[in-house]
Amino acid sequence: MGFLDKVLVLDFGSQTTQLIARRVRELGVQCLIVPCTSSVEAIQGHNPAALIFSGGPASVDDVGAPELPAAIFELRVPILGICYGMQAMTKALGGQVQRALHAEFGARALTTRSKDPSATAVALFDGLSLEETVWMSHQDQILRLPDGFRAGAHTATCPVASMHHADGLWHGVQFHPEVTHTKAGKRLLSNLLFKVARLKPSWTTDSFVEESIKRIKREVGQGRVVMALSGGVDSSVAATLIQRAIGDQLTCIFVDHGLCRAGDLEAVQAVANAANLKLHIVDASELFLSALRGVSEAEQKRKIVGRLFIEVFEKEAERLGGAEFLGQGTLYPDVIESLSPAGGPSARIKSHHNVGGLPENMRMRLVEPLRELFKDEVRKAGAQLGLPTNFLKRQPFPGPGFAVRIAGEVNQERCHLLRQADSIVREEIESQEHSHLWQYFAIYLPVQSVGVMGDGRRLGASIVVRVVESEDGMTADWCLLDRAVLARISNRILNEVSGITRVLYDVSSKPPATIEWE
Repeated sequence: MGFLDKVLVLDFGSQTTQLIARRVRELGVQCLIVPCTSSVEAIQGHNPAALIFSGGPASVDDVGAPELPAAIFELRVPILGICYGMQAMTKALGGQVQRALHAEFGARALTTRSKDPSATAVALFDGLSLEETVWMSHQDQILRLPDGFRAGAHTATCPVASMHHADGLWHGVQFHPEVTHTKAGKRLLSNLLFKVARLKPSWTTDSFVEESIKRIKREVGQGRVVMALSGGVDSSVAATLIQRAIGDQLTCIFVDHGLCRAGDLEAVQAVANAANLKLHIVDASELFLSALRGVSEAEQKRKIVGRLFIEVFEKEAERLGGAEFLGQGTLYPDVIESLSPAGGPSARIKSHHNVGGLPENMRMRLVEPLRELFKDEVRKAGAQLGLPTNFLKRQPFPGPGFAVRIAGEVNQERCHLLRQADSIVREEIESQEHSHLWQYFAIYLPVQSVGVMGDGRRLGASIVVRVVESEDGMTADWCLLDRAVLARISNRILNEVSGITRVLYDVSSKPPATIEWE
């Protein structure tokens, strides 16, 4: 890849595995995720400067639980095991793990100094306070340490919240330093990279763009690519990267599936003009809405949209003279919620239309240059490519569009009502300072409730307003808007959108909820 140092993350199935890679990249070091099932030879072939073992949903003593081969420790590189990763290290090296008397989930107070004075001088904890707030998510804990290890930090109910080998190369932590809830997590990872592994920062947005263009050139060669351009940030940045790599070999296609927001078509045309992209527009709204008629189950809707997208793109590509590749703006949150991104045992949350919703027999190969990035990293790459700042701040919008923002069956009338309500939500929020908000939109809820219009009784559906703050889309907190803004949103929807009699506000965080409803 052209970078000096590389860290490998072995994926044991944690929903936050990619956050580890993200934090490492933020610190300027290239990071690659590989399956925990990778052979030692395959791992060695990457020539890693350090290894990180992720968390995971299993218990190490479960039948079929992922294991670490003892030979991996013969590589003699710095290692950090996180949660399950530390427990897998413990078992592989002869220690013992047991079910904890007290499971720990969420924020916990961590004492970063061991009761054993000989174990207090640990480079991994340099600069951390005596007491730190960390994020825990475990039901098992270390009962007996492997030979050569000493316990480090502890909590009130977890006596081995960290462990450290005598030679200073191998470390384990029971908490998750990759999540923002662990206040000193980034400092701890910085210590691992620069004090334990003694690496040099070399990964930047500039280097990502440069390497991505080279990789696309190698991957595509003289082939032709059709790009699914939605007008959103992800597909626009991906299209610009692909065009920089292969030029006129790229043709962008906007499929109007009838599930779009107001203004999406105009946004696509503006992007194409700004980036000098060849654009074809296909009206397939009747095709999609017909296929979704009578379908209310969320996963089925996603798969229908994914299948039809591919059918339309393959047909359009053939009409344009053929294409061997389909470009997509897939991001890592799409991947991690749909399937394990690196062959690991991650649990599926939902099938995104562009990942788990794709048909198995599609003829074109995928080109997805942003597949391992988060939204904010994509925006930085877009800025590096010269895309306008105001465009890069555009609201995220799911590929299935209103199919996953209408609870239950999708039809043209519901799309029309939601389109009106969503426009009002966005207009009112964007008239205020909203730079701290990650996403804000409306959901159509087919729950009939009584309203009073004039002197008459009227039944109508409900609109839910969803507003969240987030850093990367993997976790999110709901945000309470100013009462005056909420009042205007509610008043306008109830007065301007015929058929809506109630406006609700979503106060769910992710997790346990997702940002989108379906």
